[in-house]
Amino acid sequence: MPNLPNVVLWSIPAFVLLTVLEVVSYRFHPDEEEQGYTAKDTATSLTMGLGSLVFDTAWKIPIVAIYSALYELTPLRVPVLWWTVPLMLLAQDFFYYWSHRGHHVIRILWACHVVHHSSKHYNLSTALRQPWTSATTWVFYVPMILAGVHPAALAFCSSANLVYQFWIHTERIDRLPRPLEFVFNTPSHHRVHHASQGGYLDRNFGGILILFDRLFGSFTPETTKPVYGLTKNLSTHNPLRVATHEYASIARDLAAATTWRDRVRHLINGPGWQPGPTDRPEGTTA
Repeated sequence: MPNLPNVVLWSIPAFVLLTVLEVVSYRFHPDEEEQGYTAKDTATSLTMGLGSLVFDTAWKIPIVAIYSALYELTPLRVPVLWWTVPLMLLAQDFFYYWSHRGHHVIRILWACHVVHHSSKHYNLSTALRQPWTSATTWVFYVPMILAGVHPAALAFCSSANLVYQFWIHTERIDRLPRPLEFVFNTPSHHRVHHASQGGYLDRNFGGILILFDRLFGSFTPETTKPVYGLTKNLSTHNPLRVATHEYASIARDLAAATTWRDRVRHLINGPGWQPGPTDRPEGTTA
């Protein structure tokens, strides 16, 4: 198959430049209603991002092995052509939607993804606050491999999706023209996703497109100013605790559970679930 570029690697200079420009914009044009940057929060986000590059390299070894084995087993092949790449990007965005949604409503998956939501600030550095345990997403893309998409092509699509989402982590852009807001994931839509107030919880899971949220009933427009972070925010900027705090919380709940049924539900129910008369999970971002 043709060599595909490393989209993330090529985008790093743009990440740095845009982040610096956003920092400067807050210095010269501050907005009291926007969170802006703080040194400790930004340092934590950058540390989480650099750490994720290291850990992702390790996680990719078994994942690539699994994908390669499945790719060899399927008789189907999708060639990398000018017209198949957009279709693969669309398919990857569809499965990304379900992966992202699953990582909000299944607690053991949320333990990985919660890292990205752990900042009370919303700026371009927040986009870099990535988990160190991102070995929980690969299964959602197995259908693409079985359909004949080469693992390298899937990696390219996933990287393109990740790079797209960088620029939407900002309060400096209000709303785009309506046709763009209807089709694409935008800063306005993604601010809702990062909000912690009730009406905004578990909404707007899209990557590049917002169409799947509209189709599957998880879309909410931005109406009131979002409050960012978790419903129970962390009191630390320690990267190790940021990366592992929800796993530690799960371990405590498993140890305290009195039945195996409750132990399983602590893993697969929503992040706020606790045994009780109703046994109904609360919202995520907890």
